[in-house]
Amino acid sequence: MPWSQPATVLRLILLLMSSEFVRTGLLVSYLPLTAPGLHLTPAAVGLIFGLHYLADALAKGPVGVLSERWGLGRVLLLGTLLGLAMLVLLHRSPGVVVLAVVAVVWGLCYAALWPGVMAAAQHFARPGMTSRALAVASVSVAPAIGLGLLGVGQLMQRQSGLALPLLLGAQLLALVLALSLMSLRLPRTPAPAAGTPRQPFRERWGRVGVLLPAALAQTAAPGLLATIFYPLLARLELHLSQLILPALAGIVVGLAALWAFGRVADHRHPRAALTPGLLLLALTFFVAGLPGLPGRLLLVMVLGGVAYGAFIAGWNGLVGRALPAEYRAAAWGTVMAVEALGYAAGPLLGGVMWAAYGQAGVFWCGAAILLLVEGYYLWPGRVVMRRTQSSE
Repeated sequence: MPWSQPATVLRLILLLMSSEFVRTGLLVSYLPLTAPGLHLTPAAVGLIFGLHYLADALAKGPVGVLSERWGLGRVLLLGTLLGLAMLVLLHRSPGVVVLAVVAVVWGLCYAALWPGVMAAAQHFARPGMTSRALAVASVSVAPAIGLGLLGVGQLMQRQSGLALPLLLGAQLLALVLALSLMSLRLPRTPAPAAGTPRQPFRERWGRVGVLLPAALAQTAAPGLLATIFYPLLARLELHLSQLILPALAGIVVGLAALWAFGRVADHRHPRAALTPGLLLLALTFFVAGLPGLPGRLLLVMVLGGVAYGAFIAGWNGLVGRALPAEYRAAAWGTVMAVEALGYAAGPLLGGVMWAAYGQAGVFWCGAAILLLVEGYYLWPGRVVMRRTQSSE
């Protein structure tokens, strides 16, 4: 384990996994499919969905500050209780206004979860294993999101009566985990000794600010595929089942690459993993945009697995080094809020490129964005590299 207190970090990761499973399963799969029975229009479902995720994205920084002052465990418990309230209220027909308000407040408190987990993973990382500790924490939630998206959707189509009890059970598990973490408070970095020069506030947060343009761009690239995924499969005459084996190969290779490049990032510098990861990601998007993609699925998935493994290890390691230690949760929240805006902008741009240029336009646009981010890290972003090295 890359953490000095694995029991605490693993409980936080399990809390994140169960919460993301419930949120994705509820808002993406369950609510849209049960909307007619709940007297909700598609517009009302979209309003609830959009307000929740918008509140989550915009509140990450401010709620990070609140969790540092009030205690991370208390904020996480409140968010878990609000998620349970959302599930309980659904079938009591409180009206769209009440559900929207609960969704917004739930999103505001939920905003502490991701930054809190990442801040804890960094705080409890063993010496020399920060990049791996952050990378493992960031990717561990992916299976839970996938189960919420695909698993709950399949269950709704086959045994719809089991979906709500499953979501309630997962949320109760999250509540138990949150109760066990209620007293968790991440300690702040001790104040410097008398006479020790203290970094100016502008310089400490300036390192975070330099990361933000790249955070926005690199999340926009994968977001290009969000709204055109199923139309792309239809145009390529591919069934979802044909993606399973190539995707599994990509996941296995990606996990191996994540750990290997995590060692490189920890022992040398995060840019030693980040820059090749970005180049490989750009190459993956370029190859995917070429004609004949179905015949190269395995190559694209494996190449993408190596690329994302390197990128995640390098990016998390770089962010971890750049953030001011005394405001870690708030800084993680700020970076993640900008990443969320990138995921929001990506689908819009992807839809435009799909309508204008088809498959090639979407993937080659992603490759161009990633190459721009690579250029940013090789030129103006080098300021961050120098500052993080000098601050260690």
